[in-house]
Amino acid sequence: MEIRDPVHGNITLSEAETAVLETAEYQRLRSIKQLGFAEFSFPGATHNRFLHSLGVSHIAGAVFDQIFKSFPFSKSGVKSRFRQITRIAAQLHDVGHGPLSHTTEEVMPPLSDLKIEVYKFRKPGRGQTSLMDSKSVRANHEDYTIKYLTDSPLTETLRKAYPDFTPMHVACLVDKTLQAPDDFFLDQGIDFRPILSQIVSSELDCDRMDYLERDSYFCGTNYGKVDLHWLVNNMASYLHEGKLYLALNRRALYTFDDFLISRHHMHLMVYFHHKSIIYEEMLNRYLTSPDCDFFLPSDINEYTKYNDYRLFEHLANSKNPWAQRIAQRKPYRVLVELHNTLESPRPANMKKALEAQGIDVIWASSQARLSKYHTTSPEDRALPIYVVDQYDKLDRPAPIDESTEIFQKYEGARIIDRLYVAPDHYTRAEKILVDQRL
Repeated sequence: MEIRDPVHGNITLSEAETAVLETAEYQRLRSIKQLGFAEFSFPGATHNRFLHSLGVSHIAGAVFDQIFKSFPFSKSGVKSRFRQITRIAAQLHDVGHGPLSHTTEEVMPPLSDLKIEVYKFRKPGRGQTSLMDSKSVRANHEDYTIKYLTDSPLTETLRKAYPDFTPMHVACLVDKTLQAPDDFFLDQGIDFRPILSQIVSSELDCDRMDYLERDSYFCGTNYGKVDLHWLVNNMASYLHEGKLYLALNRRALYTFDDFLISRHHMHLMVYFHHKSIIYEEMLNRYLTSPDCDFFLPSDINEYTKYNDYRLFEHLANSKNPWAQRIAQRKPYRVLVELHNTLESPRPANMKKALEAQGIDVIWASSQARLSKYHTTSPEDRALPIYVVDQYDKLDRPAPIDESTEIFQKYEGARIIDRLYVAPDHYTRAEKILVDQRL
């Protein structure tokens, strides 16, 4: 099958990839927008996760071909299997997303209700491993993705379409905490799982390469534009302690810097746009209201029926005031917007003063960090990406965060604090802040 993509041009799918595309589980992504409420700020941003996922798969194939164009595999069949599994893992990396993406995770069921059997094979140290049977751990979209891959009608399609590997192998590239069931990812004593999973999810993955270009295109902005071809053409590999990791040629290091900054600015200027944020906050207020009767099912077949349209229809029929504000496009209005690199007491003080005068306030604090390398949690820390020099053979490869100053320059989080009030309270709220010099 050939698909015409406005971002990448022609995308060619194999018979196996087409079989997966035709499943109800994957077709569901047509009805889930990539950017949720962003279309209220950027009217062109109506693109969906269906096409985004195809774009990720397309780039994953190009990256794989670049990295392994002259790699000495033991057999040609090994290379073919690794390429197939990388592309299909990229195609299915988002298959578990809920309606309007992350916000509806508030109404996902307890993780234990999903009965994800393969989580028995998670590596020690993952917090959820010891809490699998606890009702206090809520499922998220990644859990639904693993459920789709390993225990759903999609699982059977994968088994038939890809006889050379199992759905569990695909899940291992999507979730790095799963233990591989066998030596599938080994060839000539080398473990290829790190680099294959990094192509799907890392600081320089195909997911980000696609959504930055795609979101920028549909939003009509320049923030997310990067030199994608130069990045892909300079992708490489580096063998360290028997494991193969993603690497980048040093000559493309500045392009990597630009890639990270572009993503950072897309968060600050597009993903954190004040209109998108207030709709997400109002939806969150509805979903956490005592009278909310919208819940995502644990049954994977029922979950397939839930998409953006079903949620919007529900909101339109709900009597809850927050649901009605969303349905009728009557959001709270931004009163204050503060940009900081450190937490400030001002928003809390303003909110307290306004509420003391009987004004309802929504305080939204959006924080953006440049990179996963900032995380302190060992199980969430990104796998290392190395910088290699194809011209200087004496140059020793080093982790990418030690090869550029971009991580140090953007070390702190960027914080956008906003206070929102109902439009009919705006003038009075503004006067209160002025009078109290807040």
